[in-house]
Amino acid sequence: MRRSSLLVLAAAALLACLPATASAQPLPVDYNFFAGIPPELTNPGGSLPGANDPNCVPSPEHPDPVVLLHGTGGGGQTNWGVYAPLLANEGYCVFTLTYGAYGLPWPISAIGGMRPIEQSAAEVSAFVDGVLARTGAERVDLIAHSQGNIVGNFYIKRLGGADKVGKLVAIAPPWLGTNAFGAGDIAHFSRALGVGPAFDAVSSSLCQACGQMFTGSPFMTALNADGVYDPRVSYTNIVSAIDELVVPHTSGLVTGPNATSIVVQDGCAQDWSEHLAIAGSPRAAGHVLNALDPARQASVPCEFVPPFTG
Repeated sequence: MRRSSLLVLAAAALLACLPATASAQPLPVDYNFFAGIPPELTNPGGSLPGANDPNCVPSPEHPDPVVLLHGTGGGGQTNWGVYAPLLANEGYCVFTLTYGAYGLPWPISAIGGMRPIEQSAAEVSAFVDGVLARTGAERVDLIAHSQGNIVGNFYIKRLGGADKVGKLVAIAPPWLGTNAFGAGDIAHFSRALGVGPAFDAVSSSLCQACGQMFTGSPFMTALNADGVYDPRVSYTNIVSAIDELVVPHTSGLVTGPNATSIVVQDGCAQDWSEHLAIAGSPRAAGHVLNALDPARQASVPCEFVPPFTG
């Protein structure tokens, strides 16, 4: 056999031993909060590229699978068009679900985060158990946006999730509730006037979880009665100073020995991310990657980011 033929065979054998992902092209990442909507329209109820791969095995570098928890009205695809491919490119096993949706046909089934947070958290609990069983991992990390943080924290604090979660990376978290559009104040005065149940019924007629997140609501009061954070989990808060739905934005900046807080506009005034765009901001995404892997600590970009889209 010629020497050139031997070299070809040796090269082929070497390539066969390499991981399949070594030659895979990176998935495209579109830094736009709405990047997940076209995939939902073309593949209703499906999974984004890079997400929910049944054959994904966590690597030694990233042993904890990442579960993405969407916000109010979001879903497993619509909320995470940026993060599913981004994290897959970084070598993470990524999993998404839609929880809290009403049991109606598509497209209503794609609108999650509508039912009571307790019910959504129970769905997350079952999903995490499935991820752990599928991957053989001991725990997961959570990345959450908006209401997803409250759902994730209820799971951690009230449904035994603290033993199964290492980190919660919180994008726009309303840890102390929100007073957006004065809703928290109105709810407070309604309760003081004895018409709280009527106001709750109206305000939660379509979104049962929304009224639960108002500042001072019975739900938020009970959830935070023992403190915002569970001491067994590491929290990173990534917030926007111009968030129009988490009001005030400092609701997401609660201090704690196991919590780190970041405001995306600090040191980067041209990042105009508000409540939606922060989930599409390259700067926020850089902070998320650093939070997931403290050994990484790469510099984060600072560039113009428009509101709403990212």
